[in-house]
Amino acid sequence: MTADAVHPRTFGAGPSRRHALFAGLCLCCLPTLGRAAESFAIEEVGPGIFVRKGLIADATVDNDDAIANVGFIVGKTGVLVTESGGSLADGRWLRAEIVKRTDKPITHVVLTHVHPDHVFGAGAFVQDKPVFIGHAKLTEALSARGEFYRKRLIDLLGEDRTGPVVYPTMSVADTAEIDLGDRRLTFTAHGPAHTTSDLSMIDSGSGLLFPADLLFVNRIPSLDGSLRGWLTEIERLKTLGATRAVPGHGPVAVDLAPALADLSGYLTVLRDGTRAAIAKDVPIEKAVTSVAAEQRDAWALFDTYNGRNVTVAYQELEWE
Repeated sequence: MTADAVHPRTFGAGPSRRHALFAGLCLCCLPTLGRAAESFAIEEVGPGIFVRKGLIADATVDNDDAIANVGFIVGKTGVLVTESGGSLADGRWLRAEIVKRTDKPITHVVLTHVHPDHVFGAGAFVQDKPVFIGHAKLTEALSARGEFYRKRLIDLLGEDRTGPVVYPTMSVADTAEIDLGDRRLTFTAHGPAHTTSDLSMIDSGSGLLFPADLLFVNRIPSLDGSLRGWLTEIERLKTLGATRAVPGHGPVAVDLAPALADLSGYLTVLRDGTRAAIAKDVPIEKAVTSVAAEQRDAWALFDTYNGRNVTVAYQELEWE
């Protein structure tokens, strides 16, 4: 899949083709007018589990794309990085926080999906020679989009702060397990949902679920895979046995059931509203302004992403 193939629709008097192209690649992690970087702090959300809350913003020259929740787990035999950060600069910040807290080797880095705010920090950890863990579809997704994302970040941050595209060295097609000596991390590869390369993880020591961007809290979800698939994978997450989770965006840890209910509620409204618009022959350029509008007050950055979500949903559902 190439950048041009992601979002082929053009809208006449609506958004330009350039706008549609960039929207189709999910720029929740690329340049817009965002807020300046704030002071970050690492919180210990469970024994040996440290998480930094990302900014509820888009990438800017001031924040180094530090908008995702990132962190690490310290085990008996080594450290697993749960998310690498949104740029080389963000990854270096995270690595420095690890070194402050432990001298154990960084043995694993998880690349939870293709979006830049979750994978472009990986370059900061190459020197540690860890296992880079990703979904079986991630290499394909990075090959299609990685250089596009990297160039956009270079335009914003400069090459020295952006970092390289790092590919997984361990691929998960179904499930897999990593042993850190005193705790096990179990990985699940999900079907198309938020993206086509979503990977979740459960820590045996705490029972915490790390669903990455399969779970958004407070910040509006961004749809870049399959709406129907995401609703299916939410049901799958419920079967994994966790009661608490570290979302990809939002607080550092949340009760899982209500957070999934909020997410499912938005996605259901998006699905049903889009289907209704299609049934009434409402053109897509009008649907983007009306579908799910009642959800506006429930989600940060709603006006930035809901229209794009409607576009992706419309293209998926119009051929049902």
